[in-house]
Amino acid sequence: MTNRVLLVEDEPLIAMMLEDFLDVLDRQCAGTADCVDAAMPLIEAGGFDCAILDVNLRGGEKSWPIAAALAERQVPFVFATGGADDMIADEFRGRPILQKPFTLDGVEKALDALA
Repeated sequence: MTNRVLLVEDEPLIAMMLEDFLDVLDRQCAGTADCVDAAMPLIEAGGFDCAILDVNLRGGEKSWPIAAALAERQVPFVFATGGADDMIADEFRGRPILQKPFTLDGVEKALDALA
């Protein structure tokens, strides 16, 4: 089971909601980041089983460098997006998608699919 989850989300209220969902699902938030620069040290440090990555981060930044670092380390992750699948960079197409707005059931299914 994917118990320790890294969250990369630039909206504080959404990040808090995801943390609450993880708690209800008996999983642990292993860390949060709101941009690429904040996420990379957390990835280097490890200590998590999977990640939820918001596609669009602050200032127009995309989460592709984070996804590449996770893929290189063979850490499973899901993209969180409110947009169409065509927003996903070509090299990451086929990765699981968690559609916004988030629901508890949707988060649970996305994380279970990574196990």
